[in-house]
Amino acid sequence: MVREFELCPGRRVGGDQPCFIIAEIGQNHQGDLDIAKRMIRMAKDCGADCAKFQKSELEYKFNKKALERPYTSKHSWGKTYGEHKRHLEFSHDQYRELKKYAEEIGIFFTASGMDEMAVEFLHELDVPFFKVGSGDTNNFPYLEKTAKKGRPMVISSGMQSMNTMHQVYQIVKPINPNFCFLQCTSAYPLQPEDVNLRVISAYQSAFPDIPIGYSGHETGIAISVAAVAMGAKVLERHVTLDKTWKGSDHQASLEPNELAELVKAIRTVEKAMGSPIKQLLPCEMACNEKLGKSVVAKVAIPEGAILTLDMLTVKVGEPKGFPPESIFDLVGQKVKKNIEEDETITEQAVENHVKKVKC
Repeated sequence: MVREFELCPGRRVGGDQPCFIIAEIGQNHQGDLDIAKRMIRMAKDCGADCAKFQKSELEYKFNKKALERPYTSKHSWGKTYGEHKRHLEFSHDQYRELKKYAEEIGIFFTASGMDEMAVEFLHELDVPFFKVGSGDTNNFPYLEKTAKKGRPMVISSGMQSMNTMHQVYQIVKPINPNFCFLQCTSAYPLQPEDVNLRVISAYQSAFPDIPIGYSGHETGIAISVAAVAMGAKVLERHVTLDKTWKGSDHQASLEPNELAELVKAIRTVEKAMGSPIKQLLPCEMACNEKLGKSVVAKVAIPEGAILTLDMLTVKVGEPKGFPPESIFDLVGQKVKKNIEEDETITEQAVENHVKKVKC
């Protein structure tokens, strides 16, 4: 069985636990604290388990030339990439305010630490778990330092190979056993042919002692629901209040009605997964009583006759008798009373019948 661990206080993931749903706000808040709070509330109202942001200490994530690069995209919030990112980056105090707000309304709060100094701050902020974005999954020194903090980890795998993921496992596992991998393809929006949900199964086989999840950037909810049906125990989707807003992530994000529908669909699918034991269920009894078939006499059968297959047929009978799967067991049995043509074959009509127990 897939190992379980406590991802957030009182909330375990893996095994038979329900899927943990992360609403990835990222930087879709447009650099506006009030919008960020509205999005946290939206995530809560839609039934997500966690509202997640992205925290960077920009001088540690980017070098000077990257920050000074002109940024002329229609999504830009500044003349340079550094100005753009600074507009979208909340301060430490603002993060403390957002975390407090999330706690007040009753939803877990965390962020992807986009560099080592951001991880240090998030550790000080006392987030319940660290999210490792795909861009840092092959950053092995970062992974080692983050794992040593002792908090649970959720690690995305966009842009990585299976060989790299094995290396990640070997680095993290001896230090911190409480982590999971998310299948992810880093494209925005993601096309269905590039999703590769079968990687979930490959991860489940390669890493059977950790939970496996899915981080999706596709449009709509169908693929994410399918991921949960395949066993994803953590699901992350970007969310927005309006897909038409400026920003490259909005188009690949879910609006409130979509997030609510996704959560509802996931919880329905989890109920539907049910038990691996196939048996006649109580809810099927009415249908079985009405339409379930029985073995009936194809011809008149005299007392003392030995039953042969050509004496028997299968119909919806009244009263109920032997079920169709018993017809071959009846061949060779002796009847102890006259049975009329089209009459149901019952246990009382067959000599020394021993009812077989279904397994």
